[in-house]
Amino acid sequence: MNNSPETQPVDPALVKYLRILVTVLTVTMILGFIVIVVLFVTKFSDAFSADLPDVITLPDGSVATAFTQGKGWYAVVTDGNKILIYNQKTGDLSQTIAIEH
Repeated sequence: MNNSPETQPVDPALVKYLRILVTVLTVTMILGFIVIVVLFVTKFSDAFSADLPDVITLPDGSVATAFTQGKGWYAVVTDGNKILIYNQKTGDLSQTIAIEH
């Protein structure tokens, strides 16, 4: 008795089919990855950009120490312990808040 399994002949058509299938799947995965990267770049490229004003006119003698913005407004904290809140569309000063400490 011989317990060693006999090798079966390999069908060349099956090998060719499997090679084509693996190649097509590899190309599909690469193209899918490229599409995902392009979508991330196009969708999230504007997410981190802020609409900053070109020029902010501060009252005489004020020096800006901090800046923040929200929807429709932006604020500048000055070295004179004041918060100046501006309208984002017009750039006009809309409110001044004195900081007490």
